[in-house]
Amino acid sequence: MNWERLVNDKRFGLEDYHDPKKNVTRTDFRRDYDRLVFSSPFRRLQNKTQVFPLPGSIFVHNRLTHSLEVSCVGKSMADNIAVALRRKYVASGHPTEHFDHLGDIVAAACLAHDLGNPPFGHSGERAIATFFSEGAGSVLRDGLSVGEWADLTRFEGNANAFRVLTHQFQGRRKGGFAMTYSTLASIVKYPYESVLSKGKFGFFTSERGDFRKVAEELGIIRLSADGEPLRYARHPLVYVVEAADDICYEVMDIEDAHKLKILSTPEVLDAFLGFFSDDRREQMHKVMDSVSDPNEKIAYLRSCVVGTLVEQCAATFIENEEAILNGTFEGTLLSHVRNLEREGYAKCNALSWAKIYRASDVVDIELAGNRIVTFLLEHLVRAVTHPELNYSRLLLSKFPEQYDVNAPTLYGKLQAVLDHVSAMTDVYALDLYRKLNGTSLPAV
Repeated sequence: MNWERLVNDKRFGLEDYHDPKKNVTRTDFRRDYDRLVFSSPFRRLQNKTQVFPLPGSIFVHNRLTHSLEVSCVGKSMADNIAVALRRKYVASGHPTEHFDHLGDIVAAACLAHDLGNPPFGHSGERAIATFFSEGAGSVLRDGLSVGEWADLTRFEGNANAFRVLTHQFQGRRKGGFAMTYSTLASIVKYPYESVLSKGKFGFFTSERGDFRKVAEELGIIRLSADGEPLRYARHPLVYVVEAADDICYEVMDIEDAHKLKILSTPEVLDAFLGFFSDDRREQMHKVMDSVSDPNEKIAYLRSCVVGTLVEQCAATFIENEEAILNGTFEGTLLSHVRNLEREGYAKCNALSWAKIYRASDVVDIELAGNRIVTFLLEHLVRAVTHPELNYSRLLLSKFPEQYDVNAPTLYGKLQAVLDHVSAMTDVYALDLYRKLNGTSLPAV
């Protein structure tokens, strides 16, 4: 792969459109970013769970604040990488203007990376998958192809994000968000079909042709032979988006847990200081001794951890650029950083699994989310598969018009349901659950 093709501002769905009044002061990649910020799916992230239940008196992260922070971290990392790549390619006489756009591409991709996640965090994904693999939806298997069935039983928010951005929903324009090819490719962490994976994958059967079109335009290496399920190498900037996401959720989950008193101050100090040498720790203690607020101490250390991980991941990218461009790089950027930072990250990860992800409030939201999503799927899937029933007609009349409940195939009808459910906020899903249960009635 080469950067000249990988950085491409062609817009999906608008390939033949030329804007004679195009704003030359704002690049198409920056327009991607702005378009996402002003979109409804992005706004809805403010009412979608990150890890902890939506906040009461203490404000912790939701999907919106998480995505904004990932975007900031990703842009910083990409800017660091761009500086080093310019220096490298100038010395070898190659053009470098495309490196000017790496920060904006990554910033936009980071904003978009969670757009396909259903309500209630990862428990919502699992609820959708198990509804079809173990629940009431299992009876529908015979009406679907192998690929379609794999899409449903392995439902993946990352693949759904690609669909949200590219699919032409009813009444909407061709190309969905009409994002640039580079931004679209940069969100696909698992560039292969669902039949090739037991869990993660990058695009649904319905978007198979769309991803192939993007990949071929950008010159992304295809790893599968003709006639086989599609598998590609990653776009290089996927590694940057992935690292920014991993850094933010790991570090910020720990800070949130501290604010909620799930983790003590000494526990978090020990975890965050593990990223640094003795000399650096001594300097940090001097700064922390100047403030008395424990939350301020943790916020300071968090910024130091994020900063050092950004630097190390950028350096790792540059060191492994050739393997990344050849599609032979294995693992994540974080798995290849220096031992000190890698061990610090592993320690934080172990702490999170031991103390955070099994905390009572977190498990409660997973249980509730699973029940709510499963209940909604039971009712909505029955409505689209038995539209002749009176209850179904009533329920279908409440579907947003953009979702095609009258699709000619069973797969299309089920996708309409999943499009609707995955777009819901936690609050909307809970409200609809109560209404369908008859425990909440409209005000009269």
